[in-house]
Amino acid sequence: MKELYKDIIQINQMPDDSEKEAKAKAFFENLNAMTLPTHFNWAKEIFEGIHVAETPDKTALIYEDIHTLENRSFTYLEMSQKANKLINYLAGKGVGHKDNMYMMTPICPEVWFSSLACIKAGIVAVPTATTMTPRELEFRFETYKPEVVLADEASVDILEQAIAETGISPRVKLVMGEKEGWTSFEAIEAEPDQAEAADTASDEILFCFFTSGTTGLPKRVGHTAASYPVGHLSTTVMIGVQPGDIHHNLSAPGWAKWSWSSFFVPFNVGATVTGFRFDTLDGDAYLNALARNRVTTFCGPPTAWRMFVNMELENYDLSCLRQSISAGEPLNPEVISQWKTHTGTEIRDFYGQTECTAMIGNPPWMTGNMRSGSFGMPSFMYDVALADDEGNEVTQPDQVGHIVVKMNNWRAIGLFSEYIGNPEKMSAVFVDNFYYTGDRASFDADGYWWFVGRADDVIKSSDYRIGPFEVESALLEHPGVAEAAVVGAPDPRRYQLVKAYVILNPGYEGNRDLALDLFKHTMNILAKFKIPRIIEFVSEVPKTISGKIRRIELREIEVSRADGDDEITEYFYWDFPELSSKNK
Repeated sequence: MKELYKDIIQINQMPDDSEKEAKAKAFFENLNAMTLPTHFNWAKEIFEGIHVAETPDKTALIYEDIHTLENRSFTYLEMSQKANKLINYLAGKGVGHKDNMYMMTPICPEVWFSSLACIKAGIVAVPTATTMTPRELEFRFETYKPEVVLADEASVDILEQAIAETGISPRVKLVMGEKEGWTSFEAIEAEPDQAEAADTASDEILFCFFTSGTTGLPKRVGHTAASYPVGHLSTTVMIGVQPGDIHHNLSAPGWAKWSWSSFFVPFNVGATVTGFRFDTLDGDAYLNALARNRVTTFCGPPTAWRMFVNMELENYDLSCLRQSISAGEPLNPEVISQWKTHTGTEIRDFYGQTECTAMIGNPPWMTGNMRSGSFGMPSFMYDVALADDEGNEVTQPDQVGHIVVKMNNWRAIGLFSEYIGNPEKMSAVFVDNFYYTGDRASFDADGYWWFVGRADDVIKSSDYRIGPFEVESALLEHPGVAEAAVVGAPDPRRYQLVKAYVILNPGYEGNRDLALDLFKHTMNILAKFKIPRIIEFVSEVPKTISGKIRRIELREIEVSRADGDDEITEYFYWDFPELSSKNK
């Protein structure tokens, strides 16, 4: 397996883009045809076997608080030693191979140490966003009982509420700092800095991500000891990170994107990764951090790019920047043009999901040949196609279809293993040798792909995916709500905003006071990024003959309204000074 990673390092360093493309194509054709070894431990064989063994003193991680300017760095050897100490500490508590660890932390060095330790010890990593509410955690804990919980001080009270409500007893509770009843992460320092690696099977579940669904509560996406570490070779090539790079990704640890771009991409090739701690995104502080740490490759979400290009970019020294990458939704041409004017780099868009790795995008060899609005071409790792509504493959250009991964020629290594404990959902997305992504697109005669939107009802707001069912369920707990239908309303900054159509019970009047009460009500149940930003009181919503809400019709209404001047009464979250202004 080491040779695979060394080949990728060589490919990413090739100066000639046409040669790089040819080599990458040949590499993935070989990878797609090969049989993986039955056992694989990425931490032992790649992180330690290549990088710690060959460049132990090279900086692996730079951590900085962009507000206090606290700065710490760790070499590849030090990273390995920290992970080993944690492994030994957990082993002393009876935790090891095939147990799990929930990690609910902001950006901090400990989340990198812990992620590495989980892979090496064969402990299932469960990334958990710090925006979770006790109710959301209760569902997760009831679905998948935690053996270890790692948290920052600010998250402990929320976790304790969920622990008390579900009656579970994690074997280990670690905290960065000090909290009564919790063990300080510093306790691991007393442990030896060498540890044995677990003999993990390539196909065993090693990563568990909870992700929003359309008609139910979050699903558990299971990735294996191979599907993420090896699967992210597609992402590594797409982003183009080289061993000498200082890489940065603007993403929080509780999301799959952090594992993609803040962990596997830089560590697959032995680069340096940076992690910037912040509470709210301050564009000035962030760009100064990029400049101060001489970042060379930068991956950010569309909302951040739109913020940055509206700033005085000439005031920041971004001369070290070599590659700029975006993911999440198409960027408008003005953003790409302005960023290139000031940095000399084109923002390259790419596409993937929690269920896979980088699947479609604009790799480095497409620089200068990208088409405005296109999200690129399929990765050589995936056999990507379009399917029509009858399940037939679309072969003609400029026809909209469902984005699918074909399974009959090969099964892409980066594709997830299963929705854990949900065979019904598996049957719904794996149909006739196709994996249905839930997104729709088209491709043109030259092979460029164009994103159309979600085929289902999942809302894409900023860099988040939000299932309408969760929001509707929260609204229905209010005594005044008889029915609710939630959709995404078009928004120029966030792509979509969560909008709720609300039908009231008798005796309630749809007015400002009730809208305020509903906003507050949902804030007590849902993570802040999920709460409705727009509420409209209605007497009915469109439904099918069988009584199912026709969200597609509501979305079409929202699109038409965005282009017109219909007089309707809507209540907007940001119009209420009584509510916090932090998450407008």
